[in-house]
Amino acid sequence: MSILLVPGYMLDETLWDDVSDRLAPYGPLVHADLRHDSTIDAMARRALDSAPPSFVLIGFSMGGYVAREILRQAPERVRALVLIATSTRADSPAQRQRKGVIAKAAPSVSFSGLSRTAIATSLHPKEGNNEALIDKVRAMGVRLGGDTFRRQSVLERAGDLELLHQIRCPTLVIAAAQDRLRSLDESEEMHAAIPGARLVVIEDSGHMIPLEAPERLAGVILPWLDGVLR
Repeated sequence: MSILLVPGYMLDETLWDDVSDRLAPYGPLVHADLRHDSTIDAMARRALDSAPPSFVLIGFSMGGYVAREILRQAPERVRALVLIATSTRADSPAQRQRKGVIAKAAPSVSFSGLSRTAIATSLHPKEGNNEALIDKVRAMGVRLGGDTFRRQSVLERAGDLELLHQIRCPTLVIAAAQDRLRSLDESEEMHAAIPGARLVVIEDSGHMIPLEAPERLAGVILPWLDGVLR
């Protein structure tokens, strides 16, 4: 068995560093590469092209949208699905307007990563001055670069609530209690729409659960995998 890990917006494979050792016994870890494509559909196809024949699928934030598209394209290959701090909702009008502005803007000559304010908003309020954590998130963006920033910033996220009843594999939905980017309501509506899904809320964490609460995240995922893969 393998695990296919799908990161979020302007995040790379190092997002999973603090949980990788705990996940490794469940098979090789394969990382979806979201750098090159400008649609969810294309990201999913690229991930499937490099993925093993069957796998557990774990998607974080934007990666949750990609993970569900992977499942739609190849349902027979996904043994179990974990959706972390994500949503089934389409872009809001404000988000679409912001993306339109970015699409029309001239490409930046240099890109120095996401802003400190943007990163801090993705964290629990108590971590707003955690410079090591903020620097780690910014470094991922720097490595991905300005072209990826532009592609991912204008990426359309279509709502898929009406499609979630089609999911037939075991599914775990994980939310953060102090997530300022994705509400608990979004996780609850996703959980309610997926047949047989389980919902777990991790307390005392902001949106960046794999970085802020890796031990608790692994402590939720691993027992659940043991149960559904037996």
